[in-house]
Amino acid sequence: MNNPKIIQTIKGNPHQIVFVGFFIYAFSLGAMFPRLDDIQTSLEIDKAELGLLLLCIPLGLQVTLLFADRLVRAISLKNVICLGIPSICFTQFAAVAVNQIAFFAFFLIICGAFVAVVEVAINLEADRVEHALGSRIMNRSHAFWSIGFFSTAVVGALFSQFKVMLEIHFLLVCGIAFLISKIIFEDYIVASPRHTNVTKIKKFSLPTGPIFVMVLFTMSAMLVEGANIDWSVIFMREIHSASPFISGFSLAMAAFSQALVRFFGDNLLNKFGPILISVASLFFMFLGIFLVVLSNSSILAILGFLFMGAGSAVIFPMAISIAASRSDRPAETNVASLTQFAFGMFLLGPPILGFVGEAYSLRWSFSLCIPLLILSCLMLLIMIKKEPYFSK
Repeated sequence: MNNPKIIQTIKGNPHQIVFVGFFIYAFSLGAMFPRLDDIQTSLEIDKAELGLLLLCIPLGLQVTLLFADRLVRAISLKNVICLGIPSICFTQFAAVAVNQIAFFAFFLIICGAFVAVVEVAINLEADRVEHALGSRIMNRSHAFWSIGFFSTAVVGALFSQFKVMLEIHFLLVCGIAFLISKIIFEDYIVASPRHTNVTKIKKFSLPTGPIFVMVLFTMSAMLVEGANIDWSVIFMREIHSASPFISGFSLAMAAFSQALVRFFGDNLLNKFGPILISVASLFFMFLGIFLVVLSNSSILAILGFLFMGAGSAVIFPMAISIAASRSDRPAETNVASLTQFAFGMFLLGPPILGFVGEAYSLRWSFSLCIPLLILSCLMLLIMIKKEPYFSK
């Protein structure tokens, strides 16, 4: 703790700045999702075609994550945040401005590439600050990510209700993201990296055995969260004939419950331990999925989305902390390899659910989360035996 950079960073309340980074990242990324109903109508496509287009984001993300750890080392955090985050929303603006399927797909691939770099950089910085401070902040960091999604979902629901043009909406979010990022991160001093004995950096960030177990553990939470974001709005419209605002409100409520649990997640982990919190998280995801699948009213469906958001809250942030704390490889590499597959499920899984929704029903789409929840339960048993984190 004698490193002057760490001391200077701590005095600058770095955790608060990291929180803002997570907020504006989600606020920018999430602009498109409450407007998917409008985008589907504008492009004149069905759910399966929309799902296919949404696969372009994970395509760009997966390719970039193969070398994202190297990009994060080469590019300063300030540039990643100030340029990368606004670019995420600008690509969404470009996609809807052209309003042609081929160009829409192209710009979403570019969007996914920006997401990959920002995702690794901001999570890595949160872990470094957490390590320097000696107290958990990862779940609170992701709480602000959820607050950002909640905020952008409410804005998107209102804009959809009042039929604000997609181009105006996304350009406005892009401008807000750039201004806030520039103001907050202009003079920010990054935290020092964790010490590691590993000096040789592999070319690609592929997961080791323990990291792959974490990937399988997080897949259910990432799919549940992604399903909420991609399909809750359209689910409410098609299944319950909800208005644009109520449809967008369902997404906002999922993000709200997720943010609430994440905000207190670090304290909950300290008080009850990671095992009990993990079990409770999986239970609430199960409960939320059953309520959504069996819902016969908008109220019951929204309650299900609330439980799904709460249950998916702490799984991924906890896995990030475990991966970054491992000493077998540099933290950047472990975080990138975990993110590559776990965050890929967040973006890759929901578009696949669109094909199921088009062929059968969105109720069946959400029920496909259940097998992954069972898999997460099995992986939790392995991690309890193998990972020191669960003995804390």
